[in-house]
Amino acid sequence: MSKIKDTEAFSELISEKAIRKRVEELAEEINNEFSGQEVVVITVLKGAAPFAADLVRCLDFPVITEYMILQSYHLTESTGKVDLVRDMSTDLAGKNVLVIEDIVDTGTTIQYIYNHLDAKKPNKLKLCVLLDNPARRVHENVSADFVGFIIPDKFVIGYGLDYNQLYRNLPFIATLNMEVN
Repeated sequence: MSKIKDTEAFSELISEKAIRKRVEELAEEINNEFSGQEVVVITVLKGAAPFAADLVRCLDFPVITEYMILQSYHLTESTGKVDLVRDMSTDLAGKNVLVIEDIVDTGTTIQYIYNHLDAKKPNKLKLCVLLDNPARRVHENVSADFVGFIIPDKFVIGYGLDYNQLYRNLPFIATLNMEVN
């Protein structure tokens, strides 16, 4: 149960229960993909942290955890440019890699991640996203291998996703009910 008082600022879109169920289903799909193999799991911070933590606990193969920090948004708008703030340090050559990201919308960040990591010559490179907003796609060739939910073209918060660094701690996904700049 959320303790955030400003509940008029948002409307629940995907419940905590639905997220938990879908995370377990995604883990089953991923477990089938990587059965018995060691995998480097790269979480894209900050937004994907809660999703990745829940998902990784459901995986039944050896996992090496890594983290990347990328920046491509200012408030609610994509800047169209991706900045690599922090790269991960593990050598990916010949390794199986699973990237966990919170959302794919324009596809700019996902395309950057894929190109950046593919250049490191992994054996297998797969992408898991919690949310997919195809209505905002600019890069049509971008897709995820594992998708939690397809959402409408709304700005979403909660379960790691933020507006101006706020609302990441909501246990569900919500849409903002206020004007955002």
